[in-house]
Amino acid sequence: MPKLKTHSGAAKRFKKTAKGKIKRSKAYSSHLLTGKSSKRTKQLRKGTLVDKTNYDSIKKLLPYS
Repeated sequence: MPKLKTHSGAAKRFKKTAKGKIKRSKAYSSHLLTGKSSKRTKQLRKGTLVDKTNYDSIKKLLPYS
């Protein structure tokens, strides 16, 4: 079988943790920040894990990571 290609867009957005979970960054933190509270913008800086409903589809995009 041929090698599978990694989805380059997904590779820039997701990283695997040591235990095999997938990390992602939060959305809504790039522009229009004046309307968002400082508490909200601070919370958006933190990364989070991918939800279990999306895990399998993202795992297919990152075959070798």
